[in-house]
Amino acid sequence: MAGAAVMASALAWAHGDVTPQAVDTSSLPKVGAAWRAENPYRSNPAAVQVGSSAYSQNCARCHGIDAVSGGIAPDLRKLDNDCATTKDAARKAACVKDNDEYFLTTVRHGRTRNGAVYMPPFEGTFDQEAIWAIKAYLETRREKAL
Repeated sequence: MAGAAVMASALAWAHGDVTPQAVDTSSLPKVGAAWRAENPYRSNPAAVQVGSSAYSQNCARCHGIDAVSGGIAPDLRKLDNDCATTKDAARKAACVKDNDEYFLTTVRHGRTRNGAVYMPPFEGTFDQEAIWAIKAYLETRREKAL
């Protein structure tokens, strides 16, 4: 039991200062007020650049530098591995869309389990452009190419 408490303390300490940092998305085209279900910045080099910086400032402390997890949080390079093995083009597109929706929901609302916060919600801190820019960056870090 004491070991679990020490481990929990270590994990909390490893997270460090998790105060979200502002993301400058002024160089990106605006995507509108309504939340998109799919990433409008897929393969957009400017969005990848913004997303890389935003990821480093806000996500790397838990998900790892360059999206390579050190074990605290999921390895985001594997986020849509299940889509990579899908041969049917329509199913692959549906899989990618589902992953986009899962990512958006997770970043906006966070993740909790049994009352413990595993990921804080970022809605209200990040706008839609920032979230999709981070996803565009992560798509360049995929473990398996689509």
